[in-house]
Amino acid sequence: MQFFERHEGGERAVLLHVASRQQSRAEDLDEFRELVDSAGAEILGECLASREAPDPRLYIGKGKAEELADLVKSTEADLVVVNAQLSPSQERNLESVLHCRVLDRTGLILDIFSQRARSHEGKLQVELAQLKHLSTRLVRGWTHLERQRGGSIGLRGPGETQLEMDRRLIHDRIKQLQDRIAKVRRQRQEGRKTRQKSQVPMVSLVGYTNAGKSTLFNALTEAGTFAADQLFATLDTTLRRLEFAPGEPMVLADTVGFIRHLPHELVTAFRSTLEETLEADLLIHVVDAASPERDRQMTDVEVVLKEIGADTLPRLTVMNKIDQLEDRAPEISRNEAGEIDRVWMSAQSGAGMDLLRQALGERLRPTRTIINLFLPASLGGLRARWLNEGAIVTEHWQDDRMHDEMPQPGWQLTLSLTEARWAQWRKHHPELEACLAAPA
Repeated sequence: MQFFERHEGGERAVLLHVASRQQSRAEDLDEFRELVDSAGAEILGECLASREAPDPRLYIGKGKAEELADLVKSTEADLVVVNAQLSPSQERNLESVLHCRVLDRTGLILDIFSQRARSHEGKLQVELAQLKHLSTRLVRGWTHLERQRGGSIGLRGPGETQLEMDRRLIHDRIKQLQDRIAKVRRQRQEGRKTRQKSQVPMVSLVGYTNAGKSTLFNALTEAGTFAADQLFATLDTTLRRLEFAPGEPMVLADTVGFIRHLPHELVTAFRSTLEETLEADLLIHVVDAASPERDRQMTDVEVVLKEIGADTLPRLTVMNKIDQLEDRAPEISRNEAGEIDRVWMSAQSGAGMDLLRQALGERLRPTRTIINLFLPASLGGLRARWLNEGAIVTEHWQDDRMHDEMPQPGWQLTLSLTEARWAQWRKHHPELEACLAAPA
């Protein structure tokens, strides 16, 4: 639905990259080009500018804006993409000067996401983010937005301006999308509860976009998820159950890639998807070891993880793409606590995959505790559930065991559970305290 009149967008683009003196011009420029290329635009020219603070009217200075206008005219471009987040007024003012469509960094990433979303939830989240971004762009003084809606029977009088109607339509659609995403979120939560009850560990792949997460996901699961050498090749979260060792299952989640200056609208809209990361027992931070920007990319991922509240979760770093490095063999390294904290490998060639499985085995096998208790027959339902979980090590039936100061029949049980799972049982079944305290 088109809500307002603007210059028609196109795919023949001129890029505007603005950097401060403290920031290298080339630092973000290559990534910016990749983003524009991922969106499907043809790059006809580039304009570089240095500026310590954005101009409140045009973001860039008047002279640079005139230079950019000349470049647009000479290349016959129909789109200018700006590697910065513009205010609505800056975007509109630049369009007036350049006589073509202007797209900022947030709008560019939203466009890429809209092309890549495949699942029902992903499409809902992208549309929500786009509408929230669009709603801030409706503060325009354009002629058709000033027209009154009225004149028909029952609608005579001052009526409603087109701008007000557009805002109301967007607001109503945003509310509808939020309700539908909330429903999907509840369904996800039910799935998590099932996994938690079965004590299957959850592992989530995170990392900078194009670090090789989907390639690693496919190598571990043979899922056939789309993977390509481009930014945001995979958008939708994918879950697969697999065994990291014989008889030891886990659930692996492949999530959307992060990027520097990830728009806040996307972090907010994709919060329900990113909850797969928040609920993980272990995060695998996949790093493009061959990238010259790998240290900065690792820092950028940490920033996003902190923003969504996942920065304190257990972490395993996978230095991927070692096949693109010279003299780098697969290996593992350990931290001061003796845990494997880094694996050097290649998901593409498979080199080091055995080391990753070794690391997963060590990191995911939780310390189990042994519990001895007497379970009266009246609580036999708990015994059935423990049997389903495989938690009962030994059991012995007793006809007249003393329990709660009177003889009762029941089972003398030995359980093997993780400390976290046993804490859950005690929380939801306070009567187990008496079972532990029962005299022999």
